[in-house]
Amino acid sequence: MKALIIDDEPLARSIVKEFLQSYPNIEIAEECSDGFEGVKAIQQHQPDIIFLDIQMPKINGFEMLEIIDNPPATIFTTAFDEYAIKAFESHAVDYLLKPFSKARFDKAMQKWLGQINMVQQKNNTQSLLESVAQSPAQSQRVVVKTAGRIKIIPVEDIHYLEASDDYVKLHTKEGSFLKNRTMGYFEQMLDANLFTRTHRSFMVNLQQITRIEPYEKESYLAILKTGAQVPVSRTGYTKLKQVLGL
Repeated sequence: MKALIIDDEPLARSIVKEFLQSYPNIEIAEECSDGFEGVKAIQQHQPDIIFLDIQMPKINGFEMLEIIDNPPATIFTTAFDEYAIKAFESHAVDYLLKPFSKARFDKAMQKWLGQINMVQQKNNTQSLLESVAQSPAQSQRVVVKTAGRIKIIPVEDIHYLEASDDYVKLHTKEGSFLKNRTMGYFEQMLDANLFTRTHRSFMVNLQQITRIEPYEKESYLAILKTGAQVPVSRTGYTKLKQVLGL
């Protein structure tokens, strides 16, 4: 079986590497010092498991997992906050709080090795990402992958969001970017005082709205500073009036 160690701290990587010596059937395919390297290494090696830090430069561990289509089984090695720890516990994804002992490491490994159902492991990871999206630390930017490159989009740069099959299209001044998430995910993640769902398939940045015009029967259009027109349903219009104080 193949493993990756993704952590910006050399000492932390060396500890995991040392502890893995007790598991001769696991090969360390690569060590990575940030999330960018981690994404490339996962695509190249297709590991069975990764040991992933959360607080890293460039993009954090959660953001790295979000842009991978099928994240591998993950054991987090972290000193992250209490909110995230509750999320780990509720979704049965194991984590190692730094500094951790060999005994605690072995416990996490036995837990992983005992989980034969790989589909359930991936579902746990996805559930974790959905839950952590509600953390303030995760609500300030969106990380997307476009044309093989990783792009970080501050949420204030998003003009509006549009459902597009299994993706959400983020419209910005630099163009549109696809994110493999649901509109419900973004409703949880984004500040309700800044973004409002105006339609089943649309959310809008309130700071981008210049006016609201009647459209068809019981529906409207939100006209943005860019000239873009965002559909507003009857329910969405009621929400917009409430949040805008109209």
